[in-house]
Formats: sequence, C-alpha cells, structure tokens
Amino acid sequence: MEDFKGKVIMVVNTASLCGFTKQYNDLQKLYDMYRDQGLVLLGFPSNNFGNQEPGTDEEILEFCETNFNITFPMFSKVDVTGAQQHPLFAYLTASENRDFTGGINWNFEKFLLDRDGALQHRFRTRENPLGENVQQAVVRLLQE
Repeated sequence: MEDFKGKVIMVVNTASLCGFTKQYNDLQKLYDMYRDQGLVLLGFPSNNFGNQEPGTDEEILEFCETNFNITFPMFSKVDVTGAQQHPLFAYLTASENRDFTGGINWNFEKFLLDRDGALQHRFRTRENPLGENVQQAVVRLLQE
C-alpha cells in the first residue's frame, strides 16, 4: 500500500463469476474519470462467496483484461473474510468510517480511503461505482 501513499484509494473485493461482475465496467470508468486527479482503484479477487472466483491469479487477470479492459491494479486472490482473512480486509472491516463497520456480505463491496490511508466510506455490493453516492464521496476526498 506504500506505493499508493497520498492517493485516494478505492479497494474492491471482486469475483469473475458473480452476478455483479458487470460492475468491472463501471469501476474501470470511475478509474478513468478520476485517476489523473489522484484516484487509485485496487481489485482484490476473492473466492469467499459462492465459489465465484475459482481461477488462478493469471486466469483472473486475463478474464478482467479480455472482458472488461481493466487497467487498474488487480492483486492476487485473497480471503476477505473468515479465519484466513487478509490483514488489509481485517483493517477495512474494523475501521470506523462514515457508513458502517463489520464483515463483508458479498463480492464487490467498496472501501474508500482518503489520502492519509484512513477509511472514510464503505459501499455495499449493490451500490453502483458510478452512482451519485460513490462519485460524490470520491470527488470530495480528491478535493481535500
């Protein structure tokens, strides 16, 4: 995460076989709209929900690039919940923010961190990345 110091960061737990996988399109659009202003979007594939990310890291990256032209960083598959939860997601789910704390319910939850790395907002799966709530939060943090 040190590589992204001073940036507004959106972390998303992703899955290739999820009904919400089409959000990759809007995540990429959001990234394209705001990356020059300091937004970094980070994708973390996870197979924690419904076995919807069974592929290897290479297969996942190829799927994202081929089907959605993803250019934002995609990381290795991690556990976002459970006994093997990645430390980043342990931090994100426990951190106080303006919305809510607690476990991740499904794929494509979104975590928005300010330039200091503090979690400011969380958005559940159904919240569209290009929706008004998400864009307003991104713009506000980019302007701070």
